[in-house]
Amino acid sequence: MTSQNVRKLAFGIVILMLVVTSVFVTRGNAGSGFSYDVPRMLGMDTGAGEGLIQVQAPPTTDIKGPFVETHGKAVSMDRDLRNLPQNGPDQKRPLREMGQMPAPADNGALDPVIQTSESLGEAIALAAPSALTNFKGLDLQNWGAGWPPDTHGDVGPNHYIQAVNTSIGIFDKATGTRLAAFTFDNFFIAAGGSGVCATYNQGDPIVVYDQISGRWIITDFAFTSVNKPPYYECIAVSKTADPVSGGWWLYTLTADTLSLNDYPKLGIWNDGIYMSANMFKRGRSYAGAKVWALNRDDLISGAPLRTVAFTLGTTYFSLLPANLKGALAPAGTPEYFMSDYGSNTSMKLWKFAVNWTTPTSSTFTGPTSFAVASFTRPTSRVPQLNSTETLDTLGDRLMSWLQYRNINGVQSLWVSRTVVAGTSMGLRWMEVRNMSTTPVVYQQGTYAPDANYRWMPSLAVDKFGNMAIGYSVSSSTMYPAIRYAGRLVADPLNTLGQTEISLIEGTGSQSGGYSRWGDYSSMSVDPVDDCTFWFTTEYYETTSNNWQTRIGSFQYPGCQ
Repeated sequence: MTSQNVRKLAFGIVILMLVVTSVFVTRGNAGSGFSYDVPRMLGMDTGAGEGLIQVQAPPTTDIKGPFVETHGKAVSMDRDLRNLPQNGPDQKRPLREMGQMPAPADNGALDPVIQTSESLGEAIALAAPSALTNFKGLDLQNWGAGWPPDTHGDVGPNHYIQAVNTSIGIFDKATGTRLAAFTFDNFFIAAGGSGVCATYNQGDPIVVYDQISGRWIITDFAFTSVNKPPYYECIAVSKTADPVSGGWWLYTLTADTLSLNDYPKLGIWNDGIYMSANMFKRGRSYAGAKVWALNRDDLISGAPLRTVAFTLGTTYFSLLPANLKGALAPAGTPEYFMSDYGSNTSMKLWKFAVNWTTPTSSTFTGPTSFAVASFTRPTSRVPQLNSTETLDTLGDRLMSWLQYRNINGVQSLWVSRTVVAGTSMGLRWMEVRNMSTTPVVYQQGTYAPDANYRWMPSLAVDKFGNMAIGYSVSSSTMYPAIRYAGRLVADPLNTLGQTEISLIEGTGSQSGGYSRWGDYSSMSVDPVDDCTFWFTTEYYETTSNNWQTRIGSFQYPGCQ
């Protein structure tokens, strides 16, 4: 090879390295950066070629759409769900879904809004209220498909529905009695289905009770193979508020013909149901985020489903759609989406204005950036008692839900995430206002009352503006536990005056070589009284790989 050819080859390698770097690094503040690790994030086997990632192009910021589609009508399923096969999946495996993106190292700076036990005066620090109900949810041995469980749930007039990978459980919310439990596959098979949603449900379940229509919506994604498009979202919509015997509409929505719709999230809004997902081309290279508006009238009637979608460039990641509870947003208010990816001092807000009369006139605008107190994303994992296995935090993103409240005309968005808190991890929560113009953080804090690790949070807000946040707690001297804390609307701003209380203390740790935990939890508010909080997440009864889940409720005094 001539020297000229050598120089050309070297130059080509440099260009290739620059392209790779531009795709797999998103620059944040002060030179911080994050690298994509797609095979690990998707739970893929990195042997036998699975570790190869196809790099397509540098990060982009473009928004494309609207993409207007009408999908097939729903299949009607009118069986009593207690008559379905009451058994879980046959196989257990690490699941192909999002893990945690690597994050920049801790810069050693003290969190400016940290709340420790010493920083909150004893005069206003009261323990959060004890649980009103506290019962077992689904577990791995009987109902799970693998690790992590992706525990999620919501509460309705008479029931609590919980979903894990890859089963659904329906509980009497007054007694905790499990009324029915079945796999996603058997749920869709019961309607006579034989397609991908009847045979290839893969997880990432979400449960919402839509207070506007009085219907339940349960979703997860499906695909025949992680690197074989197309990719689907399986959507079940109850025909009444009775999820057991009231009947269901079952949709198979083609989410994308090329990219896997990973980590999908749902939000309820005035004019529809909204969804977001992180898209991976053929399940490998990150292709940006995608957002959808789903037509509520179609969903609750079983009609062919109209959707409007937009795609975002690869600079953006893990957008959460706002989830409305209580009073509706003012007429004409667009749906909000939020993400904090790429910065540790700001967040981004988008607005989705759907037009169901002229769908091609729908818009998705943003992002608008606004300042937050600086934080550090976790780079380490969570230790446990009597186990060498450490646990993932998913500390690279906001955690569900992004809760919307309109209380006496004051609109707000509430959200939480995991951050570094000294030598461990704490819970960053915030309330955002003024979304219609320039968003501003009205209050925020990092809850870290001691040296234990707190992570995997989810929060909700009741009709008076009281907030509750549930999460996991662990350290090298304790088993992972489920706890919650919160604040009353009259508490000093930026503080959780309702301090930590336990829903259940774990009596075992996760073992067996599995680091996955979460990937999320769920705090919601009862639609009947708009006061009672319900929380679900995972824990362990014995040191093993058989995760358990818990469902509990509580209420602040004076909220009726």
